[in-house]
Amino acid sequence: MGANQYKPDCFGVIDIVFPMHDDGLRHSPESCMVCSYKTECLRMAIQNPDGLKVQEEIVDRAYESKKISFIERWSKRKYISKIRKDK
Repeated sequence: MGANQYKPDCFGVIDIVFPMHDDGLRHSPESCMVCSYKTECLRMAIQNPDGLKVQEEIVDRAYESKKISFIERWSKRKYISKIRKDK
């Protein structure tokens, strides 16, 4: 038996373990906070192709709040796009 057989079905699924809320931010549900796999699961979710949209959201929020420049935003989004194509 592999280790993945013991992980819950929601393991690494970004829209379940780190869903978008009405405030425009992502929050993990309370049920994830007590799960022994939470850290590994969130890492996996962020690294999956669907998780790249979270990274794009972070870049966009940083740009909107003027914490990064247009060029930095463009560069980071281009890098994320390359990762998406490579997967």
